[in-house]
Amino acid sequence: MADAERMLSQAADMCEDGDFVGALKIYSKILKKNPTNTDALIDKGVALQNLGRLRQALRCFQKALAVDPKNITALVNTGSVLHSLGMFDEAIKCYDGALRIDKKCAMALAYKGLSLGEKGKIKDALKNFKKALSIDKDYDIALISKEIAQKILKENFTQK
Repeated sequence: MADAERMLSQAADMCEDGDFVGALKIYSKILKKNPTNTDALIDKGVALQNLGRLRQALRCFQKALAVDPKNITALVNTGSVLHSLGMFDEAIKCYDGALRIDKKCAMALAYKGLSLGEKGKIKDALKNFKKALSIDKDYDIALISKEIAQKILKENFTQK
């Protein structure tokens, strides 16, 4: 296993144990040697996101996209950060970009549904959750969100 791969694996283990700060140090070492290592950029972004450092995470994902504009993981993670920042339209654009590359990306569909839901577009959100579940019937985010969307639509219908 190459040195960078070994270090990435070590940092991933640290993240699994909740040691995001320790993992960040390793990702920074990798990126010092190779600033275009997309895996390290994305994983560093995820660690930063877990620490609530959203703007820094966004920069990591954007750097990864500058290196590899068609990286679905970077696109979805960028969308996730933008969603967390309340930038739902921008998040949806990222999810749509991921779906142009892989129309069967259940995560992009489910996350797009979440952003649509935040914008009050419950019917559109529900369609995305259903599409995600048609790809992965056990995808918990899509399953739970579908049920919530259906409940909201039912409540809105009975109130009219």
